[in-house]
Amino acid sequence: MSHGARIEVRGTVQGVGYRPWVYRVASEEKISGRVWNHTAGVTIEAFGDVAAIGAFLQRIRTSSPPAARVTDVSASPIAYEELSSFSIEQSSGAAEIQVSIPPDLATCDDCARDIADPANRRFRYAFTNCTNCGPRFTIANDVPYDRAATTMAKFEMCPACRSEYDSPLDRRFHAQPNACPDCGPRLTLVDSHRDVVASADPIADAARALLGGGVVAIKGLGGFHLACDATSPSAVARLRLRKRRDEKPFALMVRDLEEATRLAELTPAERRELESVERPIVLCRKLEGAPIAPGIAPLNRLVGLMLPYTPLHHLLLAEVARPLVMTSANFADEPIAFRNDDALARLAPVADLLLMHDRDIETRCDDSVVRVIAGAPTVLRRSRGYVPRALEVGFPFAAPVLACGAQLKNTFAIGSGDRVHLGPHVGDLENVETLASYEESIARMERFLRVRPAAVAHDLHPDYLSTRYAIERPEVAKIAVQHHHAHIAAVMAEHRIDGPVLGLAWDGTGLGTDGTAWGGELLLARYDRFERLATLRAIPLAGGDTAIREVWRLAVAVLDDAFGPGGWPDGLPIAGRLDSAAVKVVRSMLASGLNTIPSHGAGRWFDAFGAIFLGRDRSRYEGQIALEWNLAADESERIPFSFDIDRNARVWTIDLRPAVVDAVRAWSTGTSIATIAGRFHATLSSAATAAIHLRYHETGRLPVALGGGCFLNALLTESLLRDLTPDFDVAIPRAVPPGDGGIAFGQAVVANAILQRGGHACAWESPVASSTSTT
Repeated sequence: MSHGARIEVRGTVQGVGYRPWVYRVASEEKISGRVWNHTAGVTIEAFGDVAAIGAFLQRIRTSSPPAARVTDVSASPIAYEELSSFSIEQSSGAAEIQVSIPPDLATCDDCARDIADPANRRFRYAFTNCTNCGPRFTIANDVPYDRAATTMAKFEMCPACRSEYDSPLDRRFHAQPNACPDCGPRLTLVDSHRDVVASADPIADAARALLGGGVVAIKGLGGFHLACDATSPSAVARLRLRKRRDEKPFALMVRDLEEATRLAELTPAERRELESVERPIVLCRKLEGAPIAPGIAPLNRLVGLMLPYTPLHHLLLAEVARPLVMTSANFADEPIAFRNDDALARLAPVADLLLMHDRDIETRCDDSVVRVIAGAPTVLRRSRGYVPRALEVGFPFAAPVLACGAQLKNTFAIGSGDRVHLGPHVGDLENVETLASYEESIARMERFLRVRPAAVAHDLHPDYLSTRYAIERPEVAKIAVQHHHAHIAAVMAEHRIDGPVLGLAWDGTGLGTDGTAWGGELLLARYDRFERLATLRAIPLAGGDTAIREVWRLAVAVLDDAFGPGGWPDGLPIAGRLDSAAVKVVRSMLASGLNTIPSHGAGRWFDAFGAIFLGRDRSRYEGQIALEWNLAADESERIPFSFDIDRNARVWTIDLRPAVVDAVRAWSTGTSIATIAGRFHATLSSAATAAIHLRYHETGRLPVALGGGCFLNALLTESLLRDLTPDFDVAIPRAVPPGDGGIAFGQAVVANAILQRGGHACAWESPVASSTSTT
């Protein structure tokens, strides 16, 4: 007996080859009908006998293409239609725009086998792809996403590729970058003098250079990498010298999961992330004695690993048969090189060879970074492989909103409909080149989405380049969103929490509504407003931002605050790094308040303790000392140091001076640095938990949201989850970065809430300390 079924599929099912996959499944199960995309997902109308419909539905429920992420499948009966075949229908215009911007996908297993098979016409072809893998977002220059609107437009398909492209039963059906050695892009090898190197096999020649200790610039999906032999101390040192990167860790690319297990202790969750279609860099615990150069990640127990995600990577890693450094091809604070002419100009002095090709990259897109925290992945940097996949928020935007993000780790976001599109990682907005890249990326995303923002959200800080950009946007409402409110709103929106919540927003710094530097905040937050309930005792930054780089200044400030000037014991690890004349100047600044900024940031407390007990006088890159202090900790420690909570003012103060005294006394009695660092983490968790419990009696039982860069710290996050979850539902960032890479997401949803209530500034604080403002 013949039946009909309408099947609704939700999740990431657009732009990932889902409709062609459904077509092939329908053909195999002898099903007639149709499939099409729309704004909510994919709809299938299937017709056949009872057994065939059942088998078809079972496959739809239990399997999918590699890049799809199905969240829900529902089916309902419909009247039977007598159709002779199954067809892929044209989608509506609105759906087509969403479909037209899929993320880049790592090489699938089928294509990896093709390039390794001498009998295959794509043997060793570096640009092999299919519907399930290959470049997408980074080659698109307009919508809808088809070949004519990509940088593949100049490559006309040969008859064999065209036949694959036109056949619904072929896995290359409508694969827009489809190509082969006869009709597609080609590799070129260029030397440091910018001369083309004659080469019958550029990949093999590049591999020989790497094995000889050379530095090779390699053009990937979203930009160039600088590569060298990760097992060679001299090659790694040479790359550090040329790139002017003193101590910041390098990421590594390894051939496969087996090689990854020789370098790091991998949990099942970390293995899954390494092999995921997004192929992020995954931060893992480095094995003792791992066969890599010590200079890869100095003073760091973690190592960033990723697997090959393009055919070029697969072929190169097979040739060298060892891990390679794969670091973004740029200098400090510059955007990654992604165009050939720019790479030749900027990278020729750094690289011995450049492995290039003639498939242009339209949008630069750095590698994404993931860390497994509390047993599940948290995205620390959301870029290649994820962007521009939308994040649904569960409520409609009153009007399109552009959120401009923060100054550091910048991303932007565009909210429209019921979703937010986060842009690719831009980096630190510290120079004209990065600002230009930021502006280009925003313009491109607005064009892709066919969106003209009605409002622009930005940080309170007037000197952020992202704020200046927002203010200069003509003819739109400007909505200023407090930094830490945005952190908490991002977590709320990701987890579909209506609010209010008790939000713990801990990071290095962010301008508060009172004009001071916040960063150790407990907030009572809704989307459109918040109240500041508690904060960490401020550390005075003698010399302003200089103290963030010269962390010995923080050590002096914290020790003097706890013991009195000069009252702390001799012989502390930081003592040997101090210059008496410089200390005298800093103490004078602290006493007078001249050029001294109070900072409540939790990150500054990590820096101060790290400086005191690790003897580190300066930070070579953002977050370095905090990370080293985190990694120094004995994770089994549960006993906190002392702390106080001053409840006399409206905004309570968590006072860590008793913890400083306890820690110094513990050190004086021979307690190990690992124990002190472990107890420091336990102290922060206990202090935050105590403040939340005390405020709970006033606010009632509310969900708790953790947001801010300090929650990149797995030990701190897991400690808080352990201490809070018996009494509270706790939400932590997962799909949206905890740090400033997630700020734009929070800004967008806060701005939307303000627009929905009429666009007027409102907060639970005094008018002077307003959460948000509109102009």
